[in-house]
Amino acid sequence: MSQAATAADQSNHGRTTGIGMLVAAVGVVYGDIGTSPLYTLKEVFSGHYGVQASHDGVLGILSLVLWSLVWVVTIKYVLFILRADNQGEGGIMALTALARRAAAPFPRLSRVLVLLGLFGAALFYGDSMITPAISVLSAVEGLQLAFDGIDHWVVPLAVIVLVGLFLIQKHGTARIGILFGPVMVLWFVVLGALGIHGIVQRPEVLLALNPAWAVQFFVVHPGMGVAILGAVVLALTGAEALYADMGHFGRKPIARAWFLLVLPGLVLNYFGQGALILDNPEAVRNPFYLLAPSWALLPMVALSTLATIIASQAVISGAFSLTRQAIQLGYVPRMFIQHTSSHEQGQIYIGTVNWALMVGVVLLVIGFESSSALAAAYGVAVTGTMLITTLLSAAVVLLLWKTPRWLAIPMLLGFLLVDSLYFAANAPKIVQGGAFPVIAGLALFVLMTTWKRGRKIIFERLDEAALALPLFIASIQAQPPHRVQGTAVFLTARTDAVPHALLHNLLHNQVLHEQVVLLTVVAEDSPRVRPEQRLEVEAYGAGFFRVTLHFGFIEEPDVPLALSLCQRQDLDFSPMRTTYFLSRETVIATKRMGMARWREQLFAFLLKNANSNLKYFQLPLNRVIELGTQVEM
Repeated sequence: MSQAATAADQSNHGRTTGIGMLVAAVGVVYGDIGTSPLYTLKEVFSGHYGVQASHDGVLGILSLVLWSLVWVVTIKYVLFILRADNQGEGGIMALTALARRAAAPFPRLSRVLVLLGLFGAALFYGDSMITPAISVLSAVEGLQLAFDGIDHWVVPLAVIVLVGLFLIQKHGTARIGILFGPVMVLWFVVLGALGIHGIVQRPEVLLALNPAWAVQFFVVHPGMGVAILGAVVLALTGAEALYADMGHFGRKPIARAWFLLVLPGLVLNYFGQGALILDNPEAVRNPFYLLAPSWALLPMVALSTLATIIASQAVISGAFSLTRQAIQLGYVPRMFIQHTSSHEQGQIYIGTVNWALMVGVVLLVIGFESSSALAAAYGVAVTGTMLITTLLSAAVVLLLWKTPRWLAIPMLLGFLLVDSLYFAANAPKIVQGGAFPVIAGLALFVLMTTWKRGRKIIFERLDEAALALPLFIASIQAQPPHRVQGTAVFLTARTDAVPHALLHNLLHNQVLHEQVVLLTVVAEDSPRVRPEQRLEVEAYGAGFFRVTLHFGFIEEPDVPLALSLCQRQDLDFSPMRTTYFLSRETVIATKRMGMARWREQLFAFLLKNANSNLKYFQLPLNRVIELGTQVEM
């Protein structure tokens, strides 16, 4: 957990820190779920589901929305999932690392859980494209109520806003991010105020606080009851962000923001919209904007656009963070990561991810043209990720925490039942436009598993011709080659074999440095590694050393900086005396047993375009020598 989050979570030295963290959490964590009132009830009563804007219909839907927020967001995420932190970090990749650790004694279960986590992460990327598209579109659509004949301008305006948002990503959000919290606090206050205004007109909507109305809706409309969950789930989008952003703020500020501001603002606004629909059924065409007084329509469009931009920014930043974690854990090819802040480690920019998301978002806006059409695609990725989160957390609760089964199993079954209902309700959307996030998720899942499997095969192929380290050192001692001054660092994944770069260097240059370091960088399944656990050194004699560096999955692997921590007198890592040797593999697809031919070709393409170890490990450009190796897969 970051120092700021720790301070907010554990110290009581001042009121300012707590309020500041709460406001910041509102700005970053709750943007997605906070903009759901723009389109949720509009979609529920759009006519696709057959829900009538009658007294019983409105109260049943409001009760479903309220108790879904209570069960899924409040109980499952805020009170339960937020406790499943990996040393303060959250998100599906952090949870996957925890689940893998929990299932370590059961290899098959561990593999299944990892695959589930990877697919959940892949679905998150699909969600990262749909969220900005549907949020900004729904905000800009408010202009249709203010100006006649502006319908054909909605899509171009939304595209301009979204392209501008992606263009500023490389400059970082440190400056404009200061406004995120206050703007979203204002947003939730306005949501609540508009909701109260509507409730005063028709106070009978408060009857929906009774869950019996939700039960009655299912009893009276058994078929429609499950199907309507496909629209009600729009009120829950963004719940996963609570968990994903926990590392930035800590559990307590996120929970307090939910109970003190976000949940009341959302519930009041939904009930206010329901009251408006009861009073005027024609308002179902856009109950959010029609709830506002006519004089406030344009200011609400402006505020909504700001709120949706903030919601989109949070999802895009989440995609960057998830990608960095996946790179560290070895599931994604290395990419160039740019830090956009000198103070906050979490503020990063990954160009490849940014432009891929931008293309996907723009295509979604142009292809679907309206928030209602996009709502048909929304929900599949969200409910899929929610279901996978429940399954992974079950492994953590039962195997790692060892919670008493009489307590854990009923709770987990409750979560699983509700998540399964929501996923089943959204499954038909796959043929109604929802295929996009599924296809995107499957494509990314194939990429991640191909990369992981391909790297494993490469290591196996290299091992076939590997020379045992003790045998090599014995031969060096028997027939010593010419030794030159300085330290040679050879990066290798194997701890018991001679790196190919070392063999090639000795073969072609006929020399060895006086100090030869075989360096292995290990990515741990914890977010950070303590300084005293960073570096391990083992001396083999004859000037050979084994050094192992440990990094957490959210840390930047700065190898020269980590090596400078070495205190051994017989090892000198001073910059002008140290040379780094890297091996760069070129893959040749063959008919050997390994992967399917198309996956081998895909892996070869990914490997060719992956960022080199030189940049990833922050090695000095003028002290690196790369030696190529061909590998048959």
